[in-house]
Amino acid sequence: MTQTFSLLPESAPFNEEQRAWLNGFLAGWIGLQQEGATDGSHLALPPSLLDVPQSVISGALADDETFPWHDPALPLDERLRLAEGKPLPRLMMAAMAQLDCGTCGYDCRRYAEAIVSGEEKSLKLCTPGGKETAKLLKELFTKPSVAGSNGHTNGHSNGHTPGGTAAHDILDELTGHTSNGHAVWSRHNPYHAPLRLVRELNGDGSAKRTSHVEIDLAGSGLTYHVGDSLGVYPSNCPDLVSGVLQALGALGNEMVVVDEQTLPLSTALAEKFCLSEITDELIERLLAITWEPVHQEWLQQVKAESDLIDGWDVLELLTRISPLLLRPAELLAVLSPLKPRLYSISSSLKACPDQVHLTVGRVAWEFQGRYRKGVASTMFADRLEPGGRVKVFVQPSHGFTVPQDPATPVIMIGPGTGIAPFRAFLQERRATEASGKNWLFFGDQRSTTDFLYREELEELRECGLLTRLDCAFSRDQEAKVYVQHRMVEQGAEIWKWLQDGAHIYVCGDAKRMAVDVDQALRQIIRQHGMLDQTTTSDFMTTMIQSKRYCRDVY
Repeated sequence: MTQTFSLLPESAPFNEEQRAWLNGFLAGWIGLQQEGATDGSHLALPPSLLDVPQSVISGALADDETFPWHDPALPLDERLRLAEGKPLPRLMMAAMAQLDCGTCGYDCRRYAEAIVSGEEKSLKLCTPGGKETAKLLKELFTKPSVAGSNGHTNGHSNGHTPGGTAAHDILDELTGHTSNGHAVWSRHNPYHAPLRLVRELNGDGSAKRTSHVEIDLAGSGLTYHVGDSLGVYPSNCPDLVSGVLQALGALGNEMVVVDEQTLPLSTALAEKFCLSEITDELIERLLAITWEPVHQEWLQQVKAESDLIDGWDVLELLTRISPLLLRPAELLAVLSPLKPRLYSISSSLKACPDQVHLTVGRVAWEFQGRYRKGVASTMFADRLEPGGRVKVFVQPSHGFTVPQDPATPVIMIGPGTGIAPFRAFLQERRATEASGKNWLFFGDQRSTTDFLYREELEELRECGLLTRLDCAFSRDQEAKVYVQHRMVEQGAEIWKWLQDGAHIYVCGDAKRMAVDVDQALRQIIRQHGMLDQTTTSDFMTTMIQSKRYCRDVY
């Protein structure tokens, strides 16, 4: 006798054959097979895990897999050596910057898996890794001896599937609902959240524009933990879209089909496609339709030396070539999709129920005579109004969060917008009445205009929650002072906190600040712990492995 279990709700959009197969797969996955049952009941497993669509089980891999190359302190050649013999997704992961910074819209592991599975086409999204990483990814992806040696099928290798998705997550993806009835919000199904407010944090006269953003989650069922990031799908600037339409000789009202949806060309360019990245496919398409010898020669040079168009966007390229023979549908076919931007969440649900807050620095610059704008940052600062909708999802942090023991001291280093997660940490520690000491290092340009969340931080210090607040304002004096300088000044006290079990967190710029802070921390440990270089390195490694030294850098 076979006992039938139904793990799918009646509302799930599957026919009987699909329902039977999925019930069998899910039951086998979560261990509902009744071993030794007296009535002989059992549940049949699917014939092969590899028959499951990648989009359904992307992310499931052995929980005990380790990634020895996943250390940003290791040189690139050492990371690649440690990944030798591994499947293609792991080789690609090793070629990345290992920061899990989210600038690519993933973490390192999931970006590599998305490339191999075909979900992600762009090999140029690892900003911290730069050209070196992009070049390596291209070599790995196109090298038959590497791709063919891994035995991967449909993006999987060795019978495993990438990532780490649990059975209940798979069920959520299949049904579109969680067990509590809420819709599942994810990278592939973002929640269209109402914007509550955008408030400027910098004072008059500042060289910067930083926005405090509040987004309403009421009724969505979307939750997060402090330390998580919020994925935001932006829209392109209307001026940029207009420029591309003009270069195409299009009006914008031409109807196009994107993901089986018919919509105006202007909407597709604004909401669906990345206009800041020039793909190899776009270069190839322009070569195929361009008849002028001077343009042909230049495009061939660009194809051979991509450095020639560093910093260019789609509009600059189309303006240079004037591709009047390029039809709108042909352009869309060779553009990459618009990627989400990840922002460190700057609130705690315990302090701000039904809300998520962000701290967003507006990005804009001059390039080749054009005023260029950051896609998401200017959307918040310049275009979105309260009540407007923004597509969001939560990206878990995997370890970057407050210590489990509320008595543990924490040292937080977050200059500029790097303060975001630490505002959330402090809200969480206050709401949970955590007894551990809290020390924040903050920095920016000028104390009069750039002291973000000043009133909040000073109130937290006065009430005793913020044990110490050390600031570095680089332009307040002739000699520039940064957070790493303040750390060295307080080195003896930092070492004392470390001896008391303190956790250290760093958030902000990966290329300069995080490197300088890391060097300062090593100097402090070596000097005040009276350790040699090797022992200092071992101490840091232990801190990292035990999650006492965590970084959220980008």
